[in-house]
Amino acid sequence: MAPSNDHPGEYAADDPIKLIAVRDTPLSLDEVFKLLGDDAAGGTALFVGTVRDHDGGADVDELGYSAHPSAEAEMRRIAEKVVAQYPVRALAAVHRVGDLRVGDLAVVVGVSCPHRGEAFEACRKLIDDLKHEAPIWKHQRFSDGTEEWVGAC
Repeated sequence: MAPSNDHPGEYAADDPIKLIAVRDTPLSLDEVFKLLGDDAAGGTALFVGTVRDHDGGADVDELGYSAHPSAEAEMRRIAEKVVAQYPVRALAAVHRVGDLRVGDLAVVVGVSCPHRGEAFEACRKLIDDLKHEAPIWKHQRFSDGTEEWVGAC
């Protein structure tokens, strides 16, 4: 989207990627939100993915996430693609690995841009591309004793 005037805040920041991480510890919404602060950003969009208690009609007891060693590099590549498409002032993405319970945070991503529409679009693009392209796999364990692997975050 073309900036509406020549103010530098209408463009992407020089180094907008503030955090890209895969962690085996609980995620913090506050950490991500603080990293997205930018005086030129009029809109900040966050997406928080949590472990839900069902999938495909089956009750989920718990799940585990595994990541390929290249996961952070792939997440950065995806983030760079988003930054190239939108006037991102700040971007952060962090994904959890290991065993998680219902209600736990699995992924937190956020983007700040000069305007809200750009922030929403960039955040949606970021999480959708991470889900489809990042080498992170979900192993769901159901109450009936069955389990399945899913190749997405």
